[in-house]
Formats: sequence, structure tokens, C-alpha cells
Amino acid sequence: MAAASYRGRRMVAALVLLSGFALILFRLFNLQILQAAELTVKADRQHRKAVSVQGPRGSIYDRHGKVLAINMDVPSVFGVPASLDDPSGVARDLSPVLRVRAGEIEKKLKQERSFVWIARKLDPEQGRRLERMPLEGIGVVMEGQRFYPKGPLLSHVLGFAGMDSQGLEGIERRYDPSLRGEKQMVVLQRDALGRTVFPKGLHEQVPSPGHNVILTIDEVIQYIAEKELEEAVTATRAKGGIVIVMEPRTGAILAMAVNPRFDPNTVQAISADRWRNRALTDTYEPGSTMKIFVAAAALEEKVMEPETLVYGENGRMVVAHTVIHDHDRLGWMTFAQVIQRSSNIGSVKTATALGAERLYRWLRAFGFGERTEIDLPGEVTGLIKEPRNWERRSLASIAMGQEIGVTALQLVTAVAAIANGGWLMKPYTVSEIRDEKGRVVVQVSPQVRRQPISPETVHTLSKILEGVVTHGTGSKAAVPGYRVAGKTGTAQKIDPKTGAYSSHLSVGSFVGYVPAEDPRLAIVVVIDEPQTEAWGGVVAAPVFRRVAEQALQHLGISSQEPVKLAMTTSSEMARP
Repeated sequence: MAAASYRGRRMVAALVLLSGFALILFRLFNLQILQAAELTVKADRQHRKAVSVQGPRGSIYDRHGKVLAINMDVPSVFGVPASLDDPSGVARDLSPVLRVRAGEIEKKLKQERSFVWIARKLDPEQGRRLERMPLEGIGVVMEGQRFYPKGPLLSHVLGFAGMDSQGLEGIERRYDPSLRGEKQMVVLQRDALGRTVFPKGLHEQVPSPGHNVILTIDEVIQYIAEKELEEAVTATRAKGGIVIVMEPRTGAILAMAVNPRFDPNTVQAISADRWRNRALTDTYEPGSTMKIFVAAAALEEKVMEPETLVYGENGRMVVAHTVIHDHDRLGWMTFAQVIQRSSNIGSVKTATALGAERLYRWLRAFGFGERTEIDLPGEVTGLIKEPRNWERRSLASIAMGQEIGVTALQLVTAVAAIANGGWLMKPYTVSEIRDEKGRVVVQVSPQVRRQPISPETVHTLSKILEGVVTHGTGSKAAVPGYRVAGKTGTAQKIDPKTGAYSSHLSVGSFVGYVPAEDPRLAIVVVIDEPQTEAWGGVVAAPVFRRVAEQALQHLGISSQEPVKLAMTTSSEMARP
């Protein structure tokens, strides 16, 4: 009986042991086979931490290879809270180096997170001091800090990049996918106690850089434009201003100056209103510069010829129960003199001969009321209502450059179409994109959008516009030794308080091209709210002359030896 009881106990014990071994084997099979992938991931999470590192941002150059935006490697410091035994002590040690209160650093280090940025984009000296400090759970990586060596020069075109190397405005934003460097994950190891072990030479693990962008901008012409605009704004005590210099045959922008300027290196302290590129985001009533396109339409439609006589009504004419005035008491004059003397009454009579539908169609043909499609962000369409929405006086108002909103970029692009023989070009600021080895990735060619007017009309109109400078309202735009064609503009602004035209707020402008016989430069100058003289011929025309004179000299353009520029055209050449 005892023997049987003993054998029973042995069998029970054996069964228990076998069951235990079976459970262990099943558990091993489950862990090593069935859950192997999942547990591997969990183990990696416990022993590794991935940190995202951005490659250097590509540089931006002017057309001659001068650096306008570049990256500088600067240190950033991060922490791994789980690896810290004494967050308060570490914070006290870091505080004098980072020049941040210890309490703020300690707050970050006590977060229940596996990774925190403590401070980014530090001075190189701060980085060197940090690397000499043996602090557990604290690491330093090198990041790209955007630097603009020319300061405010071209700031509205370049824009700027943010803390995480993302383009936020201007070229930096528009070409961000090309400029931005490759993103790479750097893996930090942890030991069995959960402490971070920083890989040796972590700061040297830099991913591939972004591409470099080559602009059409000429740094020297940009400097000239900004300097002359600044002096004019200061002299006239104006609110601000714009100067754009374009190659009329290609649409390439050589300079785009906006005043007031800003320094993209210190953009954090500047309001968003300051960095807005008003050359393409803000509209204004162009005033008499719009008479260029009224004249172009009239000549093309053959409702006027240069010698057609127009009566100036002695400077006063009633239209839709309102009175239109000229600055002089003009009588009979030729159509050419209407433009050269900037007669409001003569322009209104010209527009009346055209009619609302034809005038609207021609203004749209020159690009008003639509984007120029320039390769910069923020461009607006401008404003031109369809004729069915015009009021009784609208035709007359538009003929004088009222009731229509244009950007400075639209205006110079439209005038460039007259300068180049009748082709409306797509303006652009980037000519090439190159990789880090200098190989061309993207090559930009000039693009024709359409042909608004014929070469014959261009020839006739250009002669008229030359007369504006030689013996008309634009005499102060004359450049010695060169033939200049252009038009002055003076427009009252709407008073935001009354909703009516202001008696003291105005915009003075001049737009034209030079040399008139073989145009190489199309230039627009806009002076916003001058407090001295308001006339465009007085405040803007002299800026045109000074910019043109210096730019022509810089480019080596001789008035005796015109140089032809090559142009690539697209198939879109539809005329209205």
C-alpha cells in the first residue's frame, strides 16, 4: 500500500514537472517565435532613441555667384530626462553657459519625455563650453543657422527661414523643397540602466545638404535700386516705395527694392507687415501710367493716330455729373501730345472712342487683373471689374488710372511688353538650381505668355513715350546719352476715414525703359505718400534716371552699340 502511494506521488511530481517544462517551452516558443518581432521593437524603444537631424540648407546666390544666403553650423543642446539623476544640479551647471534661468532648464529636464530640446542655435563658444562639460544625459548636435551676409539687401525677395530650417517667406519659402537639406535620424543608445550613451562624433553626422539656388538678381543693381529708393523716400518723407528693374526681353528680374527694408537675420523682432513684399502683394491706383495702355489699345484698334487732333476743353470737362480737370488749360492737341502732356480729358475721350468692352479686353491682354505668375509667394491679381459692373463714370476713371488696382510688378511687366516688341513675358527671379557638386538640376528659360500688341503699334507708341521724356511730364527721367521712353503717374489715394479721394495722400510713379531704340532695362518707381511734391514727374522720375544711369554703366551698355538679347518663347502667342 505504501509502495503504491509512493509511486502515485512520483507520478504526480513527474506530471507537475512535465507540465512546468511544457509551460516553459511554450513560453519560450511564444516569446522567441510568436512575439519576436513585437518584442524586438519594444527592446529597441527601450535601448535606442532616434533624433532627427536636418542637412545644411542650400545657399542662394546672385547671377554672378555672390552669396546672398548661406548656412552656418551652430550648436544645439538637448537632454534625455530619464538619464538624469540630478536635474536641478544639471540645470544650475547649464544656466551660466546658456544664459537661461536655471528654473526654466530644470522644468524641461523634469518632463516625462525621452528627449527635449534645451536650447537651439547657440553661439559657437557656447557649444565649445558645453562639449567640455561632462554632463550625463546632455548632448550637443550641430544645426544649420541661416545667415544673410548682406543684411537688409534684397530682404523682401530672399525672405527668411525658420528655426527648423523651413522657408517661411520669399525665395526661401517658394524654393523650400529644393533648398532644404535631407533629414536624417541619428540613433542614441541607452545602457541597461536607461542612461543615454552618446555616439562619438555625433555632431559630425551631417546628412546631405540642399540644392543651391541661383537668382536673376544682380547684386550691384539691387544695391543701386535700394540706395536711390531710400534717399528718395527720406527726401520726400514718404511712407515707402518700390523700384523694380527687369530685362524686358526675358522677364528676368535684376532688382526688386521695397522700402522700408528689414534685416532677415533679426526677423523675430519685426512685424509681419514689415516683411511683406509690397511689389507684388499690394495694389494701388496707377494714375496716369495707365494712359500708356489706353493709348496702346487706341492705336491698335486704329481709333487714334499720333497726329489725330483732340480738344482739351480748356482743362475742364463734365462726365456723369462730375468734373474732370487737367493740370493745364489745354485746347487742341495731337493724340501724341495727349500722352506726353498727360491730359486726363484727352485720355477720357480716347477711352470713350474705344468703348468699355474693348478697353477692358486690352487691359486684360496686358495682364491687369491676373497674376504675372512670378516665382515668388504672395502675389495678388490686382483689381479690374468687368464692364457690366462699371458705373457711369467708370470708363473715364479707368482711362485716368482710377477704379483699377495694379501691383508695381504688373505695371513693369506690361511696359516691358512694349519695350520688347509686343511680348508679355512671365517675370522670374531664379535662373538655375544646382546640386552640392555644382551640377545644374533645373535651368529656367524665358517664357512668353502672349502677344498683346503688334510690333507696328509698339514702334509708334514708343516714339510717343520718348516724347514724354524729351518734352513732356517725364523730363526728369532723361538719362544723358540715352533715349528713354516712359510715363509719369500721380494718383490720389482713398482716405480710409472718409472713403473718398484724399487731398493729401497720393502715389507718385514713373515707369519706362532704356535705351528706347533697343531696350535693355524696364524700370518702375513708386513713391507712396510723399509729403513734399506729389507729382510722379518730380518724386519718381529722378529715381528712374539715377537707377538707370548707374545700371547701364554697370552693365556696360552703350547707347551707340545696342546688344541684342536671346529669347525663348512658348507656343502661347494668342492676341486679343
